[in-house]
Amino acid sequence: MKKIILSLLALIVIAGGIFAAINAKSNYDSSKYSASVEPAPLKVGSKVDFTLPDQFDKSHTLEAGTSKLIMTFAKASSHVVRNFLKEQPADFLLTHEAEYVADIHPMPTIIRNAFAMPDLRKSRYPVLLIYEEKIANMFKNPSHEEDIMIVTLENKTVKAIDFVKDAKALKEKLH
Repeated sequence: MKKIILSLLALIVIAGGIFAAINAKSNYDSSKYSASVEPAPLKVGSKVDFTLPDQFDKSHTLEAGTSKLIMTFAKASSHVVRNFLKEQPADFLLTHEAEYVADIHPMPTIIRNAFAMPDLRKSRYPVLLIYEEKIANMFKNPSHEEDIMIVTLENKTVKAIDFVKDAKALKEKLH
């Protein structure tokens, strides 16, 4: 019986090691993506531009016609936005000239690859991802990190920045 338990324990350790090795490598290529905020940090009047990957590693460049950026920098606010968007039509972001951007840079690679990315790939809409702290710092407001940030743009220039905490307030700001 002791040999069976030790054998099972060894198999669990080996399987865990293989799982960790497979999921610990990042596929993010920083040379393909960038962001700029002039002047930084983000404020009304700033000119914004970026090329970021989505959850399928498809590249997205900010278009001049984008009028809203929905941005999250914390897990809780990200869940609020994702749950809100699940209840909307599949073309909600497109028809509202909006992009959803989530900061995932603090997440450990193994957690991101094994759990977060498979969950994000179930979404019917693109989630643009920030993998780098330097990019996140251009956009986030440290006093509102837990909130949902809604950036109103006109031709890539920031016209307003609002912070909301729940889906009801998010819906009001987007309609």
